[in-house]
Order: sequence, then structure tokens, then C-alpha cells
Amino acid sequence: MLTRRVIVCLDVKGARVVKGVQFESLRDVGDPVELSERYEHEGADEITFLDISASAEERSTLLEVARRTAERLFIPLTIGGGVRTVDDVARALRAGADKVSLNSTAVARPEVLSEAAARFGAQCVVASIDAKRGLDGQWRVWVKGGREETPLEAVAWAQECVARGAGEILLTSINQDGARTGYDLALTRAVADAVSVPVIASGGAGQPSHLVDAIVLGHADAALVAGIVHDRTTTVGALKSAMHVAGIPVRLCHPSLGAAA
Repeated sequence: MLTRRVIVCLDVKGARVVKGVQFESLRDVGDPVELSERYEHEGADEITFLDISASAEERSTLLEVARRTAERLFIPLTIGGGVRTVDDVARALRAGADKVSLNSTAVARPEVLSEAAARFGAQCVVASIDAKRGLDGQWRVWVKGGREETPLEAVAWAQECVARGAGEILLTSINQDGARTGYDLALTRAVADAVSVPVIASGGAGQPSHLVDAIVLGHADAALVAGIVHDRTTTVGALKSAMHVAGIPVRLCHPSLGAAA
């Protein structure tokens, strides 16, 4: 089995990290550069920046924050939010990103995925999908920070994203976001089983066992966390320790876990 990753997500608004529930009731949780360094020290495999406001006024701020962070990190950095064109992807990569996440733009113009993959390689292209289960039981894709529903069904859209060149899927359950009751395992498993690229489970982590479930039951390749580490409810090291004990191969680099592996 390949090594499974723990990714910390920083939802950035302005120049600060915020966190909410189901994309609402946002609260300030800290400075993105300082938090990134903390999570790398704790053993995070990657950091993801998502500019949740994606306004023109904040674009330069996010890229500058990314640049300052990339200069001090040794782990991969993903940037997303407000990326509209291949040139925007290029700017994010030049700012220090290893990967770029596309969400609303990909829904509006799916060709951007193919264009970015052709120019920079599929390994740089992450299709970010925000999905919400409707009353009919179907998972619909939402865009614009979870404010606008689309007619797209999440599993089918994930398959199209991969066909168009996405090298990874970042899959967020809006229903579970901030609830801390666990990932939407049915959604995660449905997408992971339907595509040939890594799937990152996002939305709902509340305790270490939830990450284990995302990998074992949800068939995810990685688990994304935010609130539980921002609030110091736990640490990345503790989460990876629980995964290790459960038999999931992880990169062991935190002092409590031993030497890197």
C-alpha cells in the first residue's frame, strides 16, 4: 500500500486563516505562514491554501502569502481559489505552489483543466469539488464557495475532471464541513472507486479515527484536516500516529513517531 497523506487546509480570507461550518460563520484562526510552519513541524505531508473569497483585491495578497510560505516550507504547497486561467495557474506556480486547485472555473470552462495539464503536467492540476447531498440523495456540485448549486452530479463530474487532465481530486463534503462527525464515507468511496487518480477526503474530521475511516472505508489516498488542528484539539503527529497504529502506512517524521519513513 502506498503511503497515505495528511494534508492541512488553510482557508484564507484577506491575509488571515479562517474556519467556519458548512462554509459559513467564519472566524479568524491565525497567520497562514506561522500555521504552515507549525503544521510542517508536526508532520503534515502537504499544505493547501484556499482563497475562499477569491476577489481581485485579495489575489495579490494570497500570492504574496504563498510566496513567503513556500520560502520557509519543505513540503508541497497547493493554492486554490480565484484561479481562472492558465496564466493564473502559472502565477501560482511561480509564487511557489507545487499544485494548483481549480473549482468554480473548471465547472464554468472545463477546458482549463486540459490546458493546465498540457502546459504544466497533470501532477500540478487538482480538481477541487465541493459536493452536497440533496433531498433526492444525489451529491450535487456547488461552486462559488458553496453558495451556488450546479446540475452536475459529483461522481460523474470527478470522472470528467480526470478525463480532462486533473491529476488529483480534492473532494469536500459541504454537509460534513466543520461538523467534526466524520467524513462522508459514501461520497468519498464512490468518487475514489470511480477515478484513477488520488482522492483527498475533506470535510468532517473530528478525531483520529475519522482519518483512518477515510482511508480504509472511504478508499481515500489522503485526508485533509483544518479545524481540529487549528483549535489544537489534536496535532498532525497524533493523527498520523493513530493511522500508523491502525496499519496505514504514513510518513513518520514527528518526534512522537520516530524517524522519517
